[in-house]
Amino acid sequence: MLLYVDSQFASPYAMSAFVALKEKGLSFDIEALDLGAGANQAPSFAGVSLTRRVPTLVDGDFALSESSAIAEYLDEVFPGPLLYPRHPRSRARARQVQAWLRSDLGPLRQERTTEVVFYGPVSRPLSPAAFDASQKLIAVATKLLSHGGDHLFDQWSIADVDLALMLNRLILNGDEMSPRLARYAKAQWARPSVQLWVRQPRPAL
Repeated sequence: MLLYVDSQFASPYAMSAFVALKEKGLSFDIEALDLGAGANQAPSFAGVSLTRRVPTLVDGDFALSESSAIAEYLDEVFPGPLLYPRHPRSRARARQVQAWLRSDLGPLRQERTTEVVFYGPVSRPLSPAAFDASQKLIAVATKLLSHGGDHLFDQWSIADVDLALMLNRLILNGDEMSPRLARYAKAQWARPSVQLWVRQPRPAL
């Protein structure tokens, strides 16, 4: 298999797909595309990726983009540890969390990009809109983890990685965060599959 990612190794979605493959114990190669130079629009990639986005996973004659679709495909096709909970309601909640993190909190994602996570903090304070988004994130994460466990559900799921990354946009920049959520994000970040992504060599900005 082949996984296309961004050359900065900063895409939260590429990271999610990478971790999913590692957690499944699958062998795959990586091809990094320079998105800033428009490599994802090149005919060679457009002929592979239907939406011309990273991550894109190539499995034989099948190519699939969008990280949550990739994770669901891997769970349905390959044996190994589950990426999603077994219980239908928990599985649906995990998918809800993933979809929400990808579609909401826009001001926070814009002002605390993943460059904060993988390259270093920024000094500018959050705007009122981004601060409101951060408070919504904290409130939702606190409710999701109100059971006191180490993961969102009975066992680890790929949604834990996505939530921890969003929390780390604030935590690793020194922004406000509750100790409970900081501990959760730190524990998720220490997961070996996550650290393999974190330690990827990155070009200078």
